[in-house]
Amino acid sequence: MDKLFIETKIITTDTGELKGLAWPFGKPDRLGDWIEPGAFKAAAFPLPMLFGHDINDPVGTWQAGEEKADGFHITGKLLVDDVARAREVKALVGSGAVRGLSIGFMTRKASARAGGGRIIKELELFEVSLVTIPLHPGAKVTSAKSAIDALRLVDALNRATAHIAAR
Repeated sequence: MDKLFIETKIITTDTGELKGLAWPFGKPDRLGDWIEPGAFKAAAFPLPMLFGHDINDPVGTWQAGEEKADGFHITGKLLVDDVARAREVKALVGSGAVRGLSIGFMTRKASARAGGGRIIKELELFEVSLVTIPLHPGAKVTSAKSAIDALRLVDALNRATAHIAAR
């Protein structure tokens, strides 16, 4: 009988690192606002990572942001080692209960948009919040480093190995 050995090494931490798409370009939000590429050029990091735009509920910091062709991408970290609430929010993100992002900003330059809303050309970004339902349907957490994800991968590999061994 042949044996199949699959060695896997998974390196992961529960550091609370997050990546997300804070604003997708090319589509308006639910109110009709459209943010143009270049509007985020003055964003200064680090920025507060809030929960639900509550200025009394900071859970981490956003360390960097970058405009790409599809939108404004951000990276940050929940303060899981120092803030109990950040650990709670990390569990919510890890479970999928909280996957949205929403930006808090002041409009600096905008014009009216046909059909409602605004075309925003310049803004001052104050914070980016983790939310359950974002105003822009495409604004979301795209990656959350977690041991839970690693354990799911290990479980899937074990099931695949068992299936191959049963053949």
